[in-house]
Amino acid sequence: MLKTNFLGLELKNPIIVAAGPWNRDGTALKESLASGAGAVVTESIVSDALLDVRPRIACDKNGAQNIRLYSDIQIEGWEREMSIAKSNGGIVIASVSAHTPSELVYLASKLEKFGADAIEISVSNPMGEGLEVVASHADVVYEMTKEVVSAVKLPVMVKLSQNTTNISKVAKAVKAAGGSCVSAINAVRGILGVDIESAQPTLSTYGGISGEYIRPLGLASVATISQTVDIPICGIGGISKGKHALEYMMLGASAVQIGTTVMVEGRESISGIIGEMEDWCEKHNIASIQDIRGKALENLKSFDEMKIEPAVSTVKSVPCTENCDKCRVACLYDAITREEDNVVVDSVKCSGCGLCTFICPAKKLKLEW
Repeated sequence: MLKTNFLGLELKNPIIVAAGPWNRDGTALKESLASGAGAVVTESIVSDALLDVRPRIACDKNGAQNIRLYSDIQIEGWEREMSIAKSNGGIVIASVSAHTPSELVYLASKLEKFGADAIEISVSNPMGEGLEVVASHADVVYEMTKEVVSAVKLPVMVKLSQNTTNISKVAKAVKAAGGSCVSAINAVRGILGVDIESAQPTLSTYGGISGEYIRPLGLASVATISQTVDIPICGIGGISKGKHALEYMMLGASAVQIGTTVMVEGRESISGIIGEMEDWCEKHNIASIQDIRGKALENLKSFDEMKIEPAVSTVKSVPCTENCDKCRVACLYDAITREEDNVVVDSVKCSGCGLCTFICPAKKLKLEW
């Protein structure tokens, strides 16, 4: 039920392990494939490998920040790594990054020769400013994509950044240039936090924020692209459960990439996500996972389409959570009061904002029209 045709490649499931240090070499890629992934993406490969700074990765319960730049293996070394990665079968997508179309062509052509099944062009880097500019310029992305598509016989996917004023325009440029797909989104430039006792940032420079923090951004980007460009999409950002992968697919993604959860929870998380997706499909009688693709777009409106409905919050006949007063405290319109062990909503004061329905741990409150 999870079999997926993606980039013309037959995947056993739509879960792809994203580019990152967890896929730093052939052995790591092989391990990711052995853990059940439908495909893997190499760590981003560049012409001149750089030494890593230390420390370079930090995390908390909601995500991670990393300042690792690219693969530290020179391009010629990837002939051996690709051979190792594919030694037991499996689909390997090569991630490449460069400042010019000709440099990208050089890298992509080499990796095609080494046995890559597809190319992913990364046009952004949250750790520096230079390539972020590329991600915002559709004309530059067009030229980069066109040159690579013309140079290789492999499918070409372009990894887009959320750091752009019009991600749809960039996606349209990818399609116009012959790109097979877009993946969205890359990690977002940020700072994880600051130790207020020492005034020390968690890491000493800006880095790529990933994990739970960026899933809403990734979902919005995938939905936006889906509604404006007819091109396959690979969703990325904050996927740690089967539910998250399903959300991306319901907003138009054909496949998804996971990374931070593999780094923090280990490769066991791959089979966990796949298992949760299979269970959901069985429960809902879904014969093919692709049958749910884009289903949520039917219920997604533009702001201009939103109507002013006479909605008010109502109280359901379920018990309140013991010692809970969250809905009353959170009500912006003072419409909720407590009477002994129950809550009461003043329908005149209630404006139907909906906040209480999310705040209430017992799900006792519901909007009615």
